[in-house]
Amino acid sequence: MDTPGSEFLRWIKTRKPARFNLAISGVLPCTLADLGARLEDIELAGPGSYGFHPLLQAIAAHCGVSSDSVVAASGTSMANFIAMAVLIQPGDEVLIEHPVSEPLLAAARYFAADIKRFPRNADIGDYVSKNTRLIVTTNLHNPTCERIEEQEMRELVRVAGDIGARVLVDEVYLECLYDQRSSAFPEGPHVICTSSLTKAYGLGGLRCGWILAEPDLARRMWQIKDLVDPSAPHPSEKLSVVAFQRLDALGQRAKDLIRRNREMLIQFLTATPELDAAVPEYGTCAFPRLKSGAADRLCELLHDEFDTDVVPGRFFEKPDHFRLGIGGDPNTLAEGLRRLRNTLESVR
Repeated sequence: MDTPGSEFLRWIKTRKPARFNLAISGVLPCTLADLGARLEDIELAGPGSYGFHPLLQAIAAHCGVSSDSVVAASGTSMANFIAMAVLIQPGDEVLIEHPVSEPLLAAARYFAADIKRFPRNADIGDYVSKNTRLIVTTNLHNPTCERIEEQEMRELVRVAGDIGARVLVDEVYLECLYDQRSSAFPEGPHVICTSSLTKAYGLGGLRCGWILAEPDLARRMWQIKDLVDPSAPHPSEKLSVVAFQRLDALGQRAKDLIRRNREMLIQFLTATPELDAAVPEYGTCAFPRLKSGAADRLCELLHDEFDTDVVPGRFFEKPDHFRLGIGGDPNTLAEGLRRLRNTLESVR
């Protein structure tokens, strides 16, 4: 029997880090100074109940929902796992968009779903059946950061409701729209959304994630969470409350960084005929296609000879692509792109 888990996460965690890391998918990590945190903001022991009440209130206010619809989780990956643990029974037909991030597929396989696929931006009505129990999508899309427009999401939710299916939307990159974001959660009681502060704000170390679900479903998710993650580190909970209090400033820091880096990426792609890529208007990633040759070989050469990392597209079911992060340090991105240019020339 294969060992359960994510091939992509094993790759990330066991690979020798390159000096110029363009594989990161979030914003440059914040420091405590960026967070404005003080020593007195940290406590070791918390109440140990179903969520830290000030944090649940902060998440609820941020998302515009009632706190009884919020389940706190350790990042979006844990949120997706807990949500699927409640939403999927073995043998359930689950529709998952294509392409998709490998950990989402791995989780659905772990829960023994009967996985079907639908192309992103396709008419979902052509792919559902009377047996469909769950539809899974990401918005913004991982890995392209393409946005699902509100009317498209509304139609997906309508079709799911007509057949009695639920919709799970991973919205971690939607946070990169900042004050323009619009969650799918209000579209219907059968919609479940997951997200976190990790990607858009440079706060991955806090592991502040959440699930939005109708209250009865949220209570079931808290009970499943008892089995795998019964209590969160209280210092992280306290610091996450501080983060929500400073979220506008942290968002502005991130927007300035991404804007600068996106301009740099556009200039690079304009001068790089070997690659085909649409630069997303939002988000922290791009997903270029290598017009000829093997992207895996390019990624290996880039790592081994030029000390630079991107993510091979095979982890997103597109082996002729690679994912490139634009949320990091601008100097690192500039040098990484220069080395990518040199790698492409050597391959050519």
